[in-house]
Amino acid sequence: MDRALYVGMSGAIATLRAQTANSHNLANAGTVGFRAELAAAQAINVDGPGFQSRVNAQLGDNSWDAQQGNLMQTGGQLDIALKGDHWLAVQTPDGSEAYTRAGDLRLDANGQLRTAGGLAVLGDAGPLAIPVSTAVTIGNDGTLSAVPNGQSAAAPVTIGRLKVVSGSQAQLDRGVDGLMRAKPGVTLDPAAGDVLASGVLEGANVNLAGAMVNMINLARQFELQSKVMRAAEDNAQAATGLLKLG
Repeated sequence: MDRALYVGMSGAIATLRAQTANSHNLANAGTVGFRAELAAAQAINVDGPGFQSRVNAQLGDNSWDAQQGNLMQTGGQLDIALKGDHWLAVQTPDGSEAYTRAGDLRLDANGQLRTAGGLAVLGDAGPLAIPVSTAVTIGNDGTLSAVPNGQSAAAPVTIGRLKVVSGSQAQLDRGVDGLMRAKPGVTLDPAAGDVLASGVLEGANVNLAGAMVNMINLARQFELQSKVMRAAEDNAQAATGLLKLG
């Protein structure tokens, strides 16, 4: 009976964690460049002295859906959508480098290029800053050009180039902040050529209908696992009663 209780308990914990990941996906269905989190449980033998009869239901490694989200035409001069397995390099608050697909960029009061979340966008030589300009353009290769105030639109000035890297799902780890980072020992190669589209944003790749169905299924699954635990407790009480009669 304790075995049934353990199976129900470990399964319920894994289901709760899967429900948390699914709820996180639903909450970010409108977040630009968001990659849906995947949660899959696997059976893990519980090591220890005695006969190996216990199995724990445990979630696998923190994985994510690499499928591209829908593209939305915006016409914004600082809106970009990364193509293929390309990622935009940004600087985190601790000064380290991380990667994102969120291409809704903007300028702060000091002219520094940042993501919508406030992270500094990196170029090949560090964070990018743009002088006060009448027009800003981002080429498909990531080249950033601007027409400073008072100058002719026929002679734009090249500011720099966005730092874009190529990274597959096997090369990247997802952090709790939603940003991607290279796995230990992995060096991401810089991307060249046609790496992005300007005036376009990539939406989240969350399947809303599938996430809603998954939420219902996980709730039912948790209910069944709770019933298993209650049944194990009832059986234990009945067995105790029989022993008292003896």
